[in-house]
Amino acid sequence: MAGVLWTVIVILFVFWLIGLILHIGGALIHIALVVAVVLVILNLLTGRRTT
Repeated sequence: MAGVLWTVIVILFVFWLIGLILHIGGALIHIALVVAVVLVILNLLTGRRTT
């Protein structure tokens, strides 16, 4: 599950960079970045726990 999550994060970050460089997408690009940051935080908080 963590592999899929990191893939989504990377894809969203790449789309954000493309939108930032080419000035396309408007607010949707920034929403994608916020989603990526939220996913990173969730992954860090709910990551693997050692027992």
